[in-house]
Amino acid sequence: MPRVSQDQLDARRQEILAAARACFAKFGYEGATVRRLEEATGLSRGAIFHHFRDKDSLFLAVAEDDAVEMAATVAQHGLVQVMRDLLARAADPDAAGWLGTQLEVARRLRTDPDFAKRWAEHDEAIAKATRQRLERHAAAGTLREDVPLEVLTHFLELAYDGMVKRLAMGGSAGDFGPVLDLIEETVRRPRK
Repeated sequence: MPRVSQDQLDARRQEILAAARACFAKFGYEGATVRRLEEATGLSRGAIFHHFRDKDSLFLAVAEDDAVEMAATVAQHGLVQVMRDLLARAADPDAAGWLGTQLEVARRLRTDPDFAKRWAEHDEAIAKATRQRLERHAAAGTLREDVPLEVLTHFLELAYDGMVKRLAMGGSAGDFGPVLDLIEETVRRPRK
């Protein structure tokens, strides 16, 4: 029996995550049955659950993957860039699964206390990355000084949550670019 390398296992895991992301986005958590996950991945349930303990673990891995990517983007480019990336993905039908995952996370946070406890760590990582980025801008003198840092952090988080909601309601991704420009200008130090 041929041995499978770690690189092959990692590649298979990423393929499963990508297909599951699209399946969860299309059908929601409950609607993404094991049969649908098999169809989406092209794999048997045994092959899927060789990599993930169960459907809940698979969904959490998809959401965690997105949270890690989001925190990295926030740390390097800011939360507004995450919003710009979300808009680009929302306009691309092949990448729309990311929005669906965000919506499903929001729903599960409201309805599943165990999930909410597990998710708190990821939410805090994103908030921390946002605060640290704002602190760097404050130190560089490019952040407005008349509003406390925590208020600006919450402002950006609420803008993100509101944009996700509007996109979920069918809002056009093309309508939000000028809004994001305004959000960026709002947190910057006013020009003299």
